[in-house]
Amino acid sequence: MDPEAVLEVVQLLEAAGVTCWLDGGWGVDALLGEQSRPHRDLDLIVRAADLGRIRSALGARGFAPRPGGSERNAVFLDPAGRAVDVHAIDFDSRGYGVFRLPDGRRWPFPPSAFAGVGRVLGHELRCLSAEAQVQCHGQGYAPLEKDLADMQRLQERFGVVLPLALCRPL
Repeated sequence: MDPEAVLEVVQLLEAAGVTCWLDGGWGVDALLGEQSRPHRDLDLIVRAADLGRIRSALGARGFAPRPGGSERNAVFLDPAGRAVDVHAIDFDSRGYGVFRLPDGRRWPFPPSAFAGVGRVLGHELRCLSAEAQVQCHGQGYAPLEKDLADMQRLQERFGVVLPLALCRPL
């Protein structure tokens, strides 16, 4: 997923009335203001209420859901092999974004988690904050070297505290 495609997808969704936040590798690179490595997909956080508009907008551009997704998490692929990984959340009355985990638990993120601002090709985009990126990367899977490098860059730039699982060995 190249930076031009990131802008294309975000602008497409915004034109459909969808607010989205970059997450994952592109979320980290946007916060840092530069692409540090190739990315195979674009991770987006969206409001669950917008899923219908997202399906329609992406479908109009040739993206189709990959089999095996869930109600709250779906990967959309286009014929060129570009992937958009959509994670849907609900906002509660306090402004917390609440992720519903596959096991039924709810994982609330404070409003500050959605205050990140990054840049892709000079365009300002919404991102999860550096602190929220650390929380998301520290859950649910064993981090790869690319993840450890991403977290180290966030720590160096923003001073975020990393859990031991996200620290490179010294």
